[in-house]
Amino acid sequence: MSRLEAKKPSLCKSEPLTSERVRATLPVLKGLLMSCYGPSGRLKQLHNGLGGSVCTTSQSAALLANLPVTHPILKILTTSVRNHVSCFSDCGLFTGILCCTLIENEQRLGLTPTTVIKLNKHLLSLCTSYLKSEVCGCRIPVDFSKTQILHCLVHSILRSKPACMLTRKEIDHISALILRAFLLTIPENTKDHLILGKSLIVPLKGQSVTDSTVLPGILIEMSDTQLMKILPITKPDALKVALFCTSLSGDLSDIGEGSVLVSPGVSLENAALDQLLNLGRQLVSDNVDLVMCQKVIHPSLKQFLSVHRVIAIDRVGAALMEPLSKMTGTQPIGSLASISPSSYGSAKDMCTAKFGFKHFFHLIPNEVTVCSLLLCSRNDTAWKELKLACQTALHVLQLTVKEPCVLLGGGCTETHLAAYIRHKTCNEPQSLLKDFGCTQTELQLITEAFCSALESLAGSLEHDGGEVVTDMKYGHLWSVQADSPCVANWTDLFSRCGCGLYKSQEELSWSFLRSTRHPFAPQTCLPQEAANSASNLSLDCFIAKLSGLQVAVETANLILDLSYVIEDKN
Repeated sequence: MSRLEAKKPSLCKSEPLTSERVRATLPVLKGLLMSCYGPSGRLKQLHNGLGGSVCTTSQSAALLANLPVTHPILKILTTSVRNHVSCFSDCGLFTGILCCTLIENEQRLGLTPTTVIKLNKHLLSLCTSYLKSEVCGCRIPVDFSKTQILHCLVHSILRSKPACMLTRKEIDHISALILRAFLLTIPENTKDHLILGKSLIVPLKGQSVTDSTVLPGILIEMSDTQLMKILPITKPDALKVALFCTSLSGDLSDIGEGSVLVSPGVSLENAALDQLLNLGRQLVSDNVDLVMCQKVIHPSLKQFLSVHRVIAIDRVGAALMEPLSKMTGTQPIGSLASISPSSYGSAKDMCTAKFGFKHFFHLIPNEVTVCSLLLCSRNDTAWKELKLACQTALHVLQLTVKEPCVLLGGGCTETHLAAYIRHKTCNEPQSLLKDFGCTQTELQLITEAFCSALESLAGSLEHDGGEVVTDMKYGHLWSVQADSPCVANWTDLFSRCGCGLYKSQEELSWSFLRSTRHPFAPQTCLPQEAANSASNLSLDCFIAKLSGLQVAVETANLILDLSYVIEDKN
């Protein structure tokens, strides 16, 4: 087919970071992300001008998924952040804000991209080496025999999601449920490799958040009419379960494309029904107690199974197939032919349950590695945000099993790290500078831009006009409310630092976060008793934040190194 109009040539733009469009939109994106950051972050409402659903959120996963971005440079940035969030669930805003701020700070310096990138990589390696070291002053090891640190980690995640609209009591309740749901997914007997189970989130909207609960096994929503047809089973041993991933409706839609040869006088419907009934006879002869099907079960097959006291549940959906298979040990059956005995699984028990206005079929496992988090909220918007926050918290707990440590939150890791990097680079050996092909001045400029980006990120947690300072001993962040009275002694203004680890002390000296100050060595090696005694710490996931730091710096390096952007406008 010929074109209706001539093909337009591609647009080639040099030095894309210097264009007015980028200079105008990058600060807007940074401001948007910064205004969402932290427990007091502002909510954003995103909707299409032509209609459609409305998204109210402050979480990066929902924000960037609904935010239309057209410029290639901003697409690189947002795609990097979204990829990070898809892998680690947390620290998306941290990654995006840091990347934007690094680009802005280092573009103003006027240094060559090669020098900037080399030194950025060096500073990143200093950060990662320090955060992974035993002497790191902002890393706390996690002892899984105690739940205090894990509870603080989950609590911090929920507290930073204002669109969930949770009270302190509700945050405590949901935090405890998430922690319990996670612990239920850890198998009791593990050998060489730990394989975690699964936590399913079941919606119940219109109820109080405190009505949420965790149950071992799987909840399947049903109408009360369906539940009335389920006959009670009383067996001293486990229930035998068969799980089908193919349709048992008798249709030919699942056999694929092709021709079907039908002999004269043969009814396809009757032949299909006979095959289903033969399948039912095999299930009965194999003493199966429960038949579950991803799709539809023919009413005649349901009736046949019911007569023989076999429970049949259909339309369970694709999302529940993996958890059902994992929990019962079944192999999903995809054929109507003879069934192998190894395909069957088992469950401890089953019952019916009612929560709020919904009825559920509750399948109880032999060994609890799959559980259902019945999540309640007052309205649909708050429930969506709460579901996303709970998924994030559960994933973060799984990541913490891989790397059993956490980082201090509340901006303290960022300010502590900035102080450490400034002190570390103030006297770099000449041999190192020669290897990088740069001067001491260039190193100090890049270091200041890098550390200022970290401090700016920490400072963006303050949204109400208060002052943000750092102490000169620990390098932690401290906030002063905007309406605080003027006092001679700053110590009287503070209670605890941003992460909640340290109290205000007389011997501490202070400095405004964005002011010029001499480099100092922040205290390293957290005292173990300090971490154990703090009950309300603000914490971040170690793996997620470390990856976010790496993604932010590497993405900033990529964008700073761009010389041309070629766009196809056809």
